[in-house]
Amino acid sequence: MQLSKKHGPVMFIKLGFVPSVVVSSAEAAKEVLKTHDLCTCSRPVSDGTRILSYNYIDVGFSPYGVTGGRCERFAFLSSSVPRECSHLNMLEKKRLAGLHGRLERNFEEFDAFYEKVIDDHIKKGKDEAGPEDFIDVLLLEIERSQTEADDFQFTKDHIKAILMNIFIGGVDTGTTTMIWVMTELARHPRVMRKVQEEIRTCIGEKGKVSESDIEKLQYLRMVLKETYRLHPTGLLIREAMSEININGYVIHPKTLIQINVFAIGRDPTIWKNPEEFYPERFMDSHIDFTGQNFELLPFGAGRRGCPGMAMGLATVDLALANLLFHFDWKLPYNMKEEDISMEEAPGLVTCKKTPLLLLPVKYPLV
Repeated sequence: MQLSKKHGPVMFIKLGFVPSVVVSSAEAAKEVLKTHDLCTCSRPVSDGTRILSYNYIDVGFSPYGVTGGRCERFAFLSSSVPRECSHLNMLEKKRLAGLHGRLERNFEEFDAFYEKVIDDHIKKGKDEAGPEDFIDVLLLEIERSQTEADDFQFTKDHIKAILMNIFIGGVDTGTTTMIWVMTELARHPRVMRKVQEEIRTCIGEKGKVSESDIEKLQYLRMVLKETYRLHPTGLLIREAMSEININGYVIHPKTLIQINVFAIGRDPTIWKNPEEFYPERFMDSHIDFTGQNFELLPFGAGRRGCPGMAMGLATVDLALANLLFHFDWKLPYNMKEEDISMEEAPGLVTCKKTPLLLLPVKYPLV
């Protein structure tokens, strides 16, 4: 039984000595992430996140130190670094929208970037270029255009910390999402057939799904929304920086606030038959996962919403569409749909505890 059903949408608990509040309704989540966004956009500190973030010099884990109404360092890191590190600018949604075929050309872009490494470093007398050269090039790019904060100097640790954010936040969550999508499709053959029919009808004999085809695949997007509703991959954790009021309760500074996205996604007052995997519930629905609708929050919302959402969605959409286009997927060893385990593993990312085993059968292109 979900504790939120017993104790209500705002529940106070003590995690050791840490006062904590668990928010389990869309209305209360809106108060935290929108109404009081500026007062709750910090992160709690811990030894684990401090080590991962090179003493909080990253974007994802760094606390929000307020100076003059905004966080100087976080604002600079989150807005400038993705633009200045040339291949990190793909995180910006407006840049993604104007880069047709970006994902399909990623190997050519890597080759071009590697040539830049060679030009900048091997010509200086080095025999080979390695990971440290990659970091050096990023630092050079930042230094050339660093005009917003002349007194703030980037180091290699800054770049490594930000790359850590990208690898953890982008790679792990993306693959976990695809596993949950394929798990639900394997358990629901009707939905699998319907989404494959949509993709194959749209693509025809073209041979593969391209980036420009994704916006036509409306049912695939419904499947993704339904998967995010039932299987949100990450934790939404913030820390109150000043006294606020949530749903009539006073929340004191330094209180850890966790948005219970799992409970919100299964709230029967929002969703009909909330435990059922039914993508059609999003047909003609205004609810999306971009952070404007608090009924569905896989990427969070507000100042600490996921900065890589657009890139993550583009990658997952394209990979899933091609997997479903090129292959039919069968259960092995005489397994039945009800034999698939849905148990979750604990961690920063909510992964499937046991591996998903499926047999790919090549789809014949006529």
